[in-house]
Amino acid sequence: MARDHLIGLLLGTEEDWPTAFESLVGRLGEVTYGGETHRLVSERITNEPFNLRYEPRYSLVIDRLAWWYHLPREWLKKIALMDDVYLLNNPFTFQAMEKHAAYCAMMRLGFAVPDTWLLPHKVPPQGGKWEAAASRFEEVASRYNAPFDLGWIAEQIGYPLYMKPFDGGQWIGVTRIGGPDELHARYDESGERLMHLQSSVEPFDVFVRTLSIGAESMVMAYDPDRPLHDRYQIRHGFLTPELGHEIVTFSRLVNAFFRWEFNSSETIVQGETMHPIDFANASPDVALTSLHYYFPWAIAALVKWCAFCVATERQMRINQSTRDFFAVADGDASWEEKLGEYRRLADDYFQVEAYEEFCAEALGALDEISVEYFEGPDFDRLLVDTVRTTFPSYEHGQFVDHYRSLLGAWARDYRASVA
Repeated sequence: MARDHLIGLLLGTEEDWPTAFESLVGRLGEVTYGGETHRLVSERITNEPFNLRYEPRYSLVIDRLAWWYHLPREWLKKIALMDDVYLLNNPFTFQAMEKHAAYCAMMRLGFAVPDTWLLPHKVPPQGGKWEAAASRFEEVASRYNAPFDLGWIAEQIGYPLYMKPFDGGQWIGVTRIGGPDELHARYDESGERLMHLQSSVEPFDVFVRTLSIGAESMVMAYDPDRPLHDRYQIRHGFLTPELGHEIVTFSRLVNAFFRWEFNSSETIVQGETMHPIDFANASPDVALTSLHYYFPWAIAALVKWCAFCVATERQMRINQSTRDFFAVADGDASWEEKLGEYRRLADDYFQVEAYEEFCAEALGALDEISVEYFEGPDFDRLLVDTVRTTFPSYEHGQFVDHYRSLLGAWARDYRASVA
């Protein structure tokens, strides 16, 4: 008899990737590993009042909501602390380790994060829990806030530079600044938001976005200046093997360090150096209209990682082992040796060898199942529905053809790779 493993999907307004995920899970059926038979079942989670002592039915939960909605965030903490439910991602580090903390950690580990300064609020936070504090801000500021010269800080960094929220997300509030007048105007507009100033890496050779799901990573050329549907560029072999290895290592390292398993990172390559600029995206973009060609890989990788975690009874780790990483960073080894040790630590955390063995033994049919689904009528209906709910009506025909072409190219490339 097969053991059922219930996977909960904690969702916002997304419909495309959850439907594709549910379809692949349903088509996968039973898998056998280590002499046992397992069956994955998925369910969309509703947000309700909950008794802190109730026992959840889920083996694993994929969280796409708690980064902004407090009720499910606290529910995730409860089922992590009390019930050992496996979570993608760790709600504790996701809440506490925003982009600022991620910059600090990766600078400590020796990566070439661009020079970054944190600025005081232009206007103290108002309302809610900040209301009482805001009433005291002027007195505290008069005693302890040292005056500073914003222009001087910018000169230390050098123009052009970027101003971006310290906790950022979705490129909201990110501006490129070319000179002093623009600097002061953007800072005045920042209001209650705590902002970074960060050096711009210009000129650069390629902008890279890497999507990491468990023990797998997809490195993609990315053009942030293009429309959203055209930012991921279908390019192969655009990095040297050395840079490709370093970028995958970095992306996997970030996740191992923060206990995230579903995250994206952005790096800028300039010559032989990669500069990480954004890597705390633990609710990453996996929309069909964004990923297009890479969408089938992402959904299959998510199914594989969920199957591995529940079938092997992998234990979620809430606590971080930061000292293991810092010991490498603070040592006297060369950068290449440190990078190798970081990769070992990250691969150990993600059990890469065991994962690959599991996929070979238990999920050998999944790739073909995926191709059949993404070439079939059910996915085509999803594609058409997604286009209709994303683009204006006069563009529907254009974009249906566009995405069909890209997904068809993915299927042809896959079949050629296994021929």
